[in-house]
Order: sequence, then structure tokens, then C-alpha cells
Amino acid sequence: MTIHSISNTCDEIVFSSFFKSQAKSLRNFLFYKYGNKDQAEDLAQEAFIKLWQNCSDVPIEKAKSYLYTIANNSALNGIAHEKVVLKYEKDFSGLDKTNENPEFILEEKQFGNKLLKAIENLNETQRVAFLMHRIDGKKYSEIAEELNIGIKAVEKRIHLALLELRKEIKNLK
Repeated sequence: MTIHSISNTCDEIVFSSFFKSQAKSLRNFLFYKYGNKDQAEDLAQEAFIKLWQNCSDVPIEKAKSYLYTIANNSALNGIAHEKVVLKYEKDFSGLDKTNENPEFILEEKQFGNKLLKAIENLNETQRVAFLMHRIDGKKYSEIAEELNIGIKAVEKRIHLALLELRKEIKNLK
């Protein structure tokens, strides 16, 4: 057996190190893309399990790409159920708003729904970059590295996302 026929991805130490360096990024990527933290955690774990099961076929240099592809495809397969869960989470509010004007509460809820819908309507590349920057507080260079694109591409995606959201917010008034 030659050295090239067995991937070092199957080495437990290499795999463990790879897991530690990539797990949080993959989980955050899935969370920003699909909006459900628990599902993002599950999908990330499933992707790592599939990587381990196929470690002999996936060289460590291609493991990150393989991992993201597996996780993304798994998420796409469950998107319909995820939308139901997101709608429930969005509609449920445990805050006591009995002292606020009912008209204000309605307007606030409608604005929140429209804003979430506007973010949801952004194209996938803009939405992912925007949420990674605004929610996770990642720098453009970090986003560029994770998405395997240039910093200018990240800047453009976030800029276009902000333009779209501003346009939608103007239409809300």
C-alpha cells in the first residue's frame, strides 16, 4: 500500500485537530445561513461524522470543502421543516407588553416580520456575509477566509445587502 492511498484525515490526532479548528465556524455558518442554532449544531456534527466515515476518501486538504458541502446539502434537505420552526420562534414572544399601546405592538410586530422577510429575501451570498458580519461580529477578512472569497467580494456582498435592506425599510413606511 502506498503512502498516498491512505488519507491522513483518518489519523485521530489530525481529525481531532481539524474538528477543533472547524467546528465553531461550520456551526456558525449553518446558523447564519439557516437560522436555527440547534439544527446548525446537529448538521455540523452529522457532517463531521460523515467526514470520519469517509476519511480514507477525503484528503485533509479537501476536508473543509467536503464538510461544508455535506452540511449545506443536509440543511437544504430539511429546509421546509426549518421554516416552520423559525416561524414559531419568530412569532413567540415571552415579553409582557400589556402597558404598551396595542397599535404600537401591532406595528412593531409587523415591522419585525417585514424586516426578517427582507433579510430572508436577500440572496444567499449577501445574507450569509451580512449575518456573519452583523451577528457574529466577524471582520471582513475572517468572512473572506471562511467563504473562500476575496475581501472586496465580502465588502460588495454586505454593501448590496445593506442597500436592499434600506430599500425595503423605505417601502415599509
